[in-house]
Amino acid sequence: MNEAIAVSVPGQGLHEFTAQVEEVVRKSDTVDGLCTLFIQHTSASLTIQENADPSARHDLETWLNRLVPENDPHFTHTLEGPDDMPSHIKAALTATSLSVPIMNGRLALGTWQGIYLWEHRRHRGTRRVVVSVLS
Repeated sequence: MNEAIAVSVPGQGLHEFTAQVEEVVRKSDTVDGLCTLFIQHTSASLTIQENADPSARHDLETWLNRLVPENDPHFTHTLEGPDDMPSHIKAALTATSLSVPIMNGRLALGTWQGIYLWEHRRHRGTRRVVVSVLS
């Protein structure tokens, strides 16, 4: 089963969408299998991260922004704004796809794990993620 889901983001940062993925898995009636996710964009990424303490997500975002700052004078891809080229580099350094086992009809995530879309641009919008459930 494949389903494209829309994930709304208010701007840059890590945005949890575990519940949307769990709904796709539930609808598939898969007891044991694999859930794969793929983001259809070049300036955002996917990650599994702590979902209990928001300071962990804040620290990750702050660190990545320090690593790849905007307005680097070496960037030539600048027509779409100062956050565009850094967002492509951030997406290249992180993941555009994930795999999560399904056990007993549920995602086999750990206690403090959530699935996040990591938006690297500052704009708000909607991103598409393809969710595939394999039995």
